[in-house]
Amino acid sequence: MEPQLLHSVADGVATVVIHHPAKRNAMTADMWRALPPLLDTLAADPAVRVLVLTGEGRTFCAGADISSLRSSSGEAQGLAVRAEEALAAFAKPTLAAVRGYCVGGGCQLAAACDLRFADEEASFGITPAKLGIVYAASSTRRLVSLVGPATAKYLLFSGELIDAERALRTGLVDEVLPGGELDKRVAEFSRILVSRSQLTQAAAKEFADGRTDRDDYWARQARDGGDTAEGVAAFLERRRPDFTWTTPTPTPASEPTSTPTSR
Repeated sequence: MEPQLLHSVADGVATVVIHHPAKRNAMTADMWRALPPLLDTLAADPAVRVLVLTGEGRTFCAGADISSLRSSSGEAQGLAVRAEEALAAFAKPTLAAVRGYCVGGGCQLAAACDLRFADEEASFGITPAKLGIVYAASSTRRLVSLVGPATAKYLLFSGELIDAERALRTGLVDEVLPGGELDKRVAEFSRILVSRSQLTQAAAKEFADGRTDRDDYWARQARDGGDTAEGVAAFLERRRPDFTWTTPTPTPASEPTSTPTSR
């Protein structure tokens, strides 16, 4: 099978799989290009409430396919940054499920997700110093916001890998799971996210990401959207809430360059 991004949607959860096992799921230029339009498609699907990003088999993503850097490292980095920004801008909760290597561009993608759950054998690294590449400013700032300047400098200056436990201590990872339990925990937590108010999640995501110009908008949504009244009523009646507010369909940020392959 050619290197590609596979995706499926079930029970409110979209799963995107980085599929390039011959090179530890390294991202080719075509895969970087394919991610933003795929995300546009999934964001516009009302059946999608949560997005999970993972890699095929025992590796999340070993970074960019180095052969793609031979012609123009700047162009390759631009593709990676556009894919990263599209993932960060996805309007619904995103979760990276990490096994094995999560390195370079793979770590860049994981950092762009809202949450990161990792297998205890996972390892993380950001390796531009090994190639003489200047890591993108936006990617550096996102890394610093997650782990702080000291750990960001350690990772960027050295290019060394850290294990899952250290990633957890520094804030790069949110949960570390024993071997064989990652899929179960990701499925369980995804079901929790699907059951919660999209109104709360969408507003919280914008606020947490630093947006400061939509306070009035979210106040109106809370007042008129119905989820608050439903949540309070369900709590008092001791039943599960039936939240109805849905994330508005975004304006596509990019046009598809190819048809994503379903799995």
